[in-house]
Amino acid sequence: MPDHLPRIAIDLEKLRHINCGLGRFCLNLSRELLDLAPGRFEPVFFLSPGTDQHLPPSGYDQLAVSPWKKEAIVRRLRPLLRPFRRNRTLDLWHVTHQLAKYLPIDDRVPVVLTIHDLTFLHETPHDEHLPRIERKLADIQAKVHRAAAIVTDSQYVADDVKTHLDVGDRPVHVVHLGIPSPPTASAARPSYLPDGPFVLTVGNCLPHKNFHVLLDLIDRLPGRRLVIAGKNATPYGSYLSREIARRGLDGRITMPGEVSDADRQWLYEHCEAFLFPSLTEGFGFPVLEAMQCGKPAFLSRMTCLPEIAGRHAFYFDSFDAAVMAAAYEAGFAAFRADPSFADRARAHVEQFSWAETARGYLRVYESVLGRIQG
Repeated sequence: MPDHLPRIAIDLEKLRHINCGLGRFCLNLSRELLDLAPGRFEPVFFLSPGTDQHLPPSGYDQLAVSPWKKEAIVRRLRPLLRPFRRNRTLDLWHVTHQLAKYLPIDDRVPVVLTIHDLTFLHETPHDEHLPRIERKLADIQAKVHRAAAIVTDSQYVADDVKTHLDVGDRPVHVVHLGIPSPPTASAARPSYLPDGPFVLTVGNCLPHKNFHVLLDLIDRLPGRRLVIAGKNATPYGSYLSREIARRGLDGRITMPGEVSDADRQWLYEHCEAFLFPSLTEGFGFPVLEAMQCGKPAFLSRMTCLPEIAGRHAFYFDSFDAAVMAAAYEAGFAAFRADPSFADRARAHVEQFSWAETARGYLRVYESVLGRIQG
């Protein structure tokens, strides 16, 4: 048995982007791990300067992020440093996302690698993008070779990883993400949204979000507006804007771009329904955020969405406009006829807590340490 608690380094470099998905993952996971750490392990947080402001003031050691620690540099220095290394100062290192630029300098330290998604493999690439895709996949494969265990956010991503990467005999664990308590909604209807009922989708305008199929759907849902809330300064966002204008749907579809947390919560709370026809997702936070508000969610059957939402959502069996419209009308009627549907959806969402996510990661850490120490 070791004579000390294991020292586990967790890469929180993405806390410098506190409002992005990876930043939130690092924030929520690290806070919950701190609650679990006493008597179990010593947390060592790998942090960029100033980002410790987002964390409690004590309960962990720090390692400083710096450019010279990037793996692109360290891989060249590591052979020169090996003769001078002494006892290990870390027992485990958690690489918190598949595109991380940092690995432990000491190559004796085992690694747990989180792969959130391989979405880039499922977008239709232009020929000029193929080399970039191949480089990205090769970079992730190198991290897989370095890892003692892999963690994914969903079974869908776990299966995707096993299909497209050589994982060898490494275990691939599924640890679902958590969803925090919702923010306080804005007090008033956003100024960009005219009066009247509306349906909602949320996400950056990227091709895999498949938002364009909703243009056909909204054309068949008289009296409703569609709000597409998310970054739209993208090529796909420009395509959507052109299509909306070409079809004469300007008055019925609103694309406000990125919205505040408070406005997004208002949209969730006041929409008639949430639509999410995405072609590939690692987890699908917006689905749970809408269900948390008791809203009926209409989803693609693809990727992880049925896994995450289960029988508490409605599904599009195809993206044909008539099929989608029929699914919407039937699902919305079923929702209206079942007063308990919203409460069951909310109860389902409660299963996805960051405390449970942290417990899942701790089990992975301990399984890796047990195999090594055993």
